[in-house]
Amino acid sequence: MSAPLFLVPALPDGPTYTLTGPEGHHAASVQRLRPGEVVVLADGRGGTADATVVAPGRGGKGALALSVTGRRYEEPPDPRLVVVQGIAKGERGELAVQAMTEAGVDEIVPWAASRSVALWRGERGERSREKWAATAREAAKQARRAWVPPVTEQAATRHVVKRPNLLVLHEEATDRLSGVELPATGEITLVVGPEGGISHDEVDAFREAGGRTVRLGASVLRTSTAGVAAIAVLSARLGRW
Repeated sequence: MSAPLFLVPALPDGPTYTLTGPEGHHAASVQRLRPGEVVVLADGRGGTADATVVAPGRGGKGALALSVTGRRYEEPPDPRLVVVQGIAKGERGELAVQAMTEAGVDEIVPWAASRSVALWRGERGERSREKWAATAREAAKQARRAWVPPVTEQAATRHVVKRPNLLVLHEEATDRLSGVELPATGEITLVVGPEGGISHDEVDAFREAGGRTVRLGASVLRTSTAGVAAIAVLSARLGRW
């Protein structure tokens, strides 16, 4: 079993480190890690450090004293996989974020599509975005990822069309994602519609901006599963998997 990963604000620069706060509490009180067990510390920006539990930390029950045994840095993926995710109602958006993060998405852009039932406005909208960001953070830990994908501010269609290399998942498309040409570097932007799909006006806007409509197969997937399926296809094609 791989060592559990804990996110820290910055990697330790010395031979010892005390894991405190929510991560320390989870390690000491929930996972009940004991002296001799190995953990991984990550800053979410490519840096990781291997460490061994030495003893309970001075911070009390919610802390662990660690001995740092090694450090590494993982270069960011190239090309990057960005998913523009149509805002969905209820927990479907969070399910999409969780699955895509575990599969390897590099950035998530919440999209206020014309057919999005849920609307993000004011403080409530910011709380919703923060929920997505927290979901991505926890999923990155679960997947032992050195990079935590950022969740950007909510974007309108006029902002999304400015993204490079747009691939729009659409059930009426004739080209398959498994066969379209991919850039060797830069960014690949996947657009996933909300529950009601992508409107004709939005499809036209993406095409005018140079985007291509693509499909995964004969079946139509939910908004919570389309993105992760597309990430899996691209990860295999790009040699990530």
